[in-house]
Amino acid sequence: MKIVISGAGEVGSHLAKMLSREANDITVIDNDENRLKQLTDYADVEAVKGFPSSIGVLKQAGVDKADLFIAVYPYADRELNVFAALVAKKMGAGKVVARINDEGYLSSENKLMFKEMGIELMFYPEKIAAEEISDQLKHSASSETMDFVRGKLQISVFRMDESSPVLDMTLGEFIKTLPAEQVRQMRIIAISRNDETIIPGYDSKFLYNDLVFVMATREGIDDIIRSFGKSNIEVGRVMILGGGSTSQLLAEALYRQGTEVKIIEKDKERCLQLSEKLPEDVQIACGDGRNSDTLNDEGIRDFDAFVSLTGSDETNVLACVVAKKFGIMRTVAEVENIEYIRVAEDMGVDSIINKKLITAGKIFKFTLSGRARFVRYMSGTSAEVVEYTVAPGSAITGKPLKDINFPKNAIIGGVVRGTDSFIAVGDTVIEAYDRVAVFTLPQSVKEIDKFFN
Repeated sequence: MKIVISGAGEVGSHLAKMLSREANDITVIDNDENRLKQLTDYADVEAVKGFPSSIGVLKQAGVDKADLFIAVYPYADRELNVFAALVAKKMGAGKVVARINDEGYLSSENKLMFKEMGIELMFYPEKIAAEEISDQLKHSASSETMDFVRGKLQISVFRMDESSPVLDMTLGEFIKTLPAEQVRQMRIIAISRNDETIIPGYDSKFLYNDLVFVMATREGIDDIIRSFGKSNIEVGRVMILGGGSTSQLLAEALYRQGTEVKIIEKDKERCLQLSEKLPEDVQIACGDGRNSDTLNDEGIRDFDAFVSLTGSDETNVLACVVAKKFGIMRTVAEVENIEYIRVAEDMGVDSIINKKLITAGKIFKFTLSGRARFVRYMSGTSAEVVEYTVAPGSAITGKPLKDINFPKNAIIGGVVRGTDSFIAVGDTVIEAYDRVAVFTLPQSVKEIDKFFN
């Protein structure tokens, strides 16, 4: 697949590196020579220097022959990415997506209008991140969650700590401790350990500091939370460090849910902007939240959760560590450097948000068959979660899963059929139009996609 990416910033560079590993032909446009050099030093991509608003530059990049055009130019007005996407479509690009920074573009009527103009997807990373954090705060027993089909199936991630009742058990031993009904409602789909993701067998052990990925039905999730020795924390008050776009969007979302919110921001002008844009009941404190005295003065001990969304990964992680020392039960940090994610988790941060991973999943779906409903990358693992709608006559149908030569680096976790949801086992026969959740390591994604065509 030929893919042209406009922008070699953080999101564009991550996408270029990820997509180039999938044997795609990648061209990246950017006017900043340093950004291009940093990218081409580490990824097998072609670089074109120039602005994506130039038709000549778009022609040089081969947009007319592109299967996919991704407009993610950094530090640009929203109009530049939308303009570049529309021009690329007119020039012959197959599918086009554009990054935006205005929530108004995402209203149903505006999305429809832009889709009619040819833009398949417009995404606002900061809004997606805010929604993700808001959802994480609702599911506080796990470090990360993902819902399928309005919550009929759910993936939850649990960290093995000293108090975990399953610590040092094998998967087989753990299953023997559970009632038969509970076993039918859950499946351990992966273990992440020391930067390695393992598709577990019955003899796989749960070790200290492992991240355990579990798929469960809606009816089974509470039982699995208890089995792992966890409990949900009622989050009624949230302190947010940093007053950027994601913080503003998160504060709005939490306020609508009835959650009490306080934002700490060190820039006085931004504090004034936030006080004008947010509801009166959202508290804005102007101060340097990197200072533990400031956090103490602002009453951090009275809050249920602490979310750090400054522009610095190091600040976000360290602030969450400090919040833990103040007794905060639930912490969330934005960490954009993927190499820092595991470090942050090891330092005790409960949940990690990475806009690049969230964005990458939404775009990677366009490189797969039309049967892939969405793709999701979860922090703490290199694996991907893909939801498919099963095509009639596809290779995944007709035989029990145990008789299908499904890749060993992947596992079918759950199935939604009509109004029913269930965990997949060896005797499960997938039917046309089922919605299927697959957990897979990156090297098997393309092979799995063939099973659903």
